[in-house]
Amino acid sequence: MPEHRVGTQEKFEAARQELLAEEKELTRRSDELARKRRELPWVPVEKDYSFETEDGTKSLADLFDERSQLLIYHFMFGPPYEAGCTVCSSIADTLDPNVVHLKARDVTLICSSRAPLDKLLAYRERMGWSFDWVSTVGGDFHRDLGFLNTEDELRPFLEGDIPPIVRQMAELSGTDVLGYVTEAPGLSAYAISDGTVYRTYVTTARGLELAMAYYGLLDRTPMGRHEDGEQMFWLRRHDEYGKT
Repeated sequence: MPEHRVGTQEKFEAARQELLAEEKELTRRSDELARKRRELPWVPVEKDYSFETEDGTKSLADLFDERSQLLIYHFMFGPPYEAGCTVCSSIADTLDPNVVHLKARDVTLICSSRAPLDKLLAYRERMGWSFDWVSTVGGDFHRDLGFLNTEDELRPFLEGDIPPIVRQMAELSGTDVLGYVTEAPGLSAYAISDGTVYRTYVTTARGLELAMAYYGLLDRTPMGRHEDGEQMFWLRRHDEYGKT
């Protein structure tokens, strides 16, 4: 544990009240951003996407499951992967128990990946999840949202110094670096009205931290995320902690 300044309860309370004012301002700012997010223009989805599901091939509209809103987590699990991305798996741990609560608010939440459906469902069983998981038919759905990269697009990255964390994550997924970074994570939101599907929101990268609950909790501990300078990522699938 690193050295840290020590003070009295009175000094702590004074500093805590100053911090609380900033936290409340951040909460109000977050509420304002949520309002602006809801006010984004809706874009009609004109392409006919298809998905393999446990109940056969479905369209994007079918995935709403008779609700008016749809959230799709674009899970990094490409055709060459032997296991889902470690980070995406940690996110799925948060998503899975929230499915029932979202349904109560007229929202269907699913995951979408490019790996074959049987591989996705086998991994879902291993992880103990129950959310619906679909396999895209072709790459257009993820590609059109920026969650699928070509080798040519990745060439500058591949010809540079590959960060050790990327190599680690690729190895943990049972693929090489190219196979791993071809995929990208993301979250997209949709509404359906009078039979028309609209895309209403898309995010990726740190925009996904809302579903990484452990970071919010770590941010409130004395040492925080404690990741600075780490060459290898600490995160593992929930059934891998403690294994050598």
